[in-house]
Amino acid sequence: MTIKGQAYIVGAYEHPTRKAPDKSLAQLHAEVAAGALADAGLGVEDVDGYFCAGDAPGMGPLSMVDYMNLKVRHVDATDIGGSSYLLHVSHAAQAIAAGKCKVALITLAGRPRSEGQATGTVARPGDTNRPEMQFEYPYGVTVANAYAMVAMRHMHEYGTTSEQLAWIKVAASHHAQHNPHAMLRDVVTVADVVNSPMVASPLHRLDCCVISDGGGALVVAAPEVARSLKRPKVKIIGAGEAVKGQLGGRVDLTYSGARVSGPIAFAEAGVTPADIKYASIYDSFTITVLVQIEDLGFCAKGAGGRFVSDGNLISGVGKLPFNTDGGGLCNNHPANRGGMTKVIEAVRQLRGEAHPAVQVKNCDLALAHGTGGLLGTRHGSATLILERE
Repeated sequence: MTIKGQAYIVGAYEHPTRKAPDKSLAQLHAEVAAGALADAGLGVEDVDGYFCAGDAPGMGPLSMVDYMNLKVRHVDATDIGGSSYLLHVSHAAQAIAAGKCKVALITLAGRPRSEGQATGTVARPGDTNRPEMQFEYPYGVTVANAYAMVAMRHMHEYGTTSEQLAWIKVAASHHAQHNPHAMLRDVVTVADVVNSPMVASPLHRLDCCVISDGGGALVVAAPEVARSLKRPKVKIIGAGEAVKGQLGGRVDLTYSGARVSGPIAFAEAGVTPADIKYASIYDSFTITVLVQIEDLGFCAKGAGGRFVSDGNLISGVGKLPFNTDGGGLCNNHPANRGGMTKVIEAVRQLRGEAHPAVQVKNCDLALAHGTGGLLGTRHGSATLILERE
């Protein structure tokens, strides 16, 4: 089933807080839901589909549908980490196309900063029923070193340098300076990044994303609903999803699931990477961005380091403006599922509602991409192509 033109994103809202010790997880979900519905010009009574992932409290949809007093006929709690919410946009469009719902509410919230979450340098056993745990946990796999392995491999294979990776943080910081809610608003240099403390070689502290509370929400609606609203219309024209694991022992750290999800989305949308005016790219680490840019087709494999150098990701300067809110590297990264904010900023760009200093001129076609899990072990990928109508 194609979703091209079958649904629109009509509401988007990002929670302004970056630390919320006085709010419950359920409260954050409800607040972003209210914000997105108000942005769309809709009410709770209009919602007949609800989507959330593992960050939702209690029993996910069961708890949150009851908490927010929703009357729904379709729910989805698919969880593939940071790419979950891009997947939910696709699944919501599919559900709308299939007649399962007409107005889908998608919410994300998290309190990792208030809860004192570590920076990804401590091995976490997680669910001991997961089949890989007995093989991997004894070796101390952490979030940071799983991504560091990918960075080290990329450097070995293609000659990528720490200075090239640093340009990704530099670009994010140039955008974050204009975002009053961003956690890191100071513009940094390549030297600042490579001279920051090493976290997991070759990744430095400034190669890593921030940890924040907060969240966001989206409203996806059927065409007839979108036409009745006064907000600018953002059409969903392509989507792709993939899961990459250890491939039965034939491990290749040089590529991600974006190599599969990206072409699927581009084919459905009927466009190419060269057509994209703005890209929201999941940025848990600088290496995450580099690998995804290559796998999505914005440059050749191994050429990512050269592509991102010299400010090519900076709006108004480079070839591919990215993460104009500052992204996870500088703005926020709630609940370890930063894909939601990638969609929100893409919507802002397509509506012409990004900060004037970073708004991409004539932005009519945008890509949002998320990676969830660990790039060095197993992860999900989800790609969206969005168009301004």
